[in-house]
Amino acid sequence: MSTFSDVKRRWARWRDGLRERRTADLTYRITVGVVGLVVLGLGILAIPYPGPGWAIVFIGLAILGTEFEWAHRLLKYTRERYDRFMDWFKAQGLWVKVLGFMFTAAIVAVTLWLLGALSFAAGLVGVEQPWLKSPIGLGS
Repeated sequence: MSTFSDVKRRWARWRDGLRERRTADLTYRITVGVVGLVVLGLGILAIPYPGPGWAIVFIGLAILGTEFEWAHRLLKYTRERYDRFMDWFKAQGLWVKVLGFMFTAAIVAVTLWLLGALSFAAGLVGVEQPWLKSPIGLGS
């Protein structure tokens, strides 16, 4: 059975082989860059919502960090700031935590309204209110 260090060594040898072939190396770096940026972008969009938004951001930066030193440094910097903020937030009183919850709930409610989900759900129970309809015409 392979250990983690064996797998890591095999991966490093394979990656070194790619570096010797310019086209393969460039293709690999572009692929890592595109995948990492897509994951990072999805994470950034998910930050204000309940769930794993920050975890997705960290995964995107970690993907980019495998090939780009700037991303590795940004991951370390962002993780330190995130940990510091979460330590601060946990030390706050109940009112700050309630405000954080209310802010998150407001973001979710506005998103559901913009996507037309509130109007749809209200229609299922027979409530028709014009103000529930999405202002951008989604879900109509």
